[in-house]
Amino acid sequence: MTADGEVQRYQLDESASGPSVITTGPDGALWFTRFRDHRIGRVSLSGQVSSYPIPSPAGGPYGITAGRDGALWFTEMNSDRIGRISTDGEVVEFPLPEAGGYPSVITAGADGTLWFTLNQANAVGRIDLDGTITLHPLPAAGAGPVGIASGPDGTVRFVEIAAGQLGRITPDGRITEIPLPDRTARPHAITAGPDGSYWFTEWGANRVGRLGPDGTIREYELPTPGSEPHGITVGPDGVVWVALEIGAVARLTC
Repeated sequence: MTADGEVQRYQLDESASGPSVITTGPDGALWFTRFRDHRIGRVSLSGQVSSYPIPSPAGGPYGITAGRDGALWFTEMNSDRIGRISTDGEVVEFPLPEAGGYPSVITAGADGTLWFTLNQANAVGRIDLDGTITLHPLPAAGAGPVGIASGPDGTVRFVEIAAGQLGRITPDGRITEIPLPDRTARPHAITAGPDGSYWFTEWGANRVGRLGPDGTIREYELPTPGSEPHGITVGPDGVVWVALEIGAVARLTC
């Protein structure tokens, strides 16, 4: 989508592939997970679409991010693995130490490690570039972490969809939880802003929230009722974009 709202579409080789999360790769192309047919997709700057199968036949790749090692890292919800794919399509998988954790979203930390949420294991995980994995249990029981984002201060922020909280974890694993004004808002995704703030979606409350550098939380109601805000990102111009499950994209100006 261009800044003026023009949408360009690129046809995938399988209509039921279930494209889920997308990121910019180190090669400048767009890389995305295909949850239903268990592949990693790529769209070049010229619009050429390609894809690569993952070794686990029903892995269910979901979250994806660019690592500092020049590769893409992704989560496998169904097979309890973290995957790494090079820009030439070579895939390596790393098993998690806990089964049924449902690894969800993944982000690159400031120190080059990768951080991810374990939605059903109530934990945040860290994987080093050599494949070493550490899990950090959350203080709140049944928090259900989903979205996660690296910040400019070296910490990582995440959301707890079931507990109605935001979380902060330091590189050494110290966790702080921040309750939202509305604990039933069901925060889903989070992203860092250029000014040290964090923007997040409140999937169950039809709102977008902002955590300021001073810790102040502000919330913005979306104009369409029941729009179910899901993914969120901040563009290079500082504008916040939100993906809505009603089949639309919202641009937030404030």
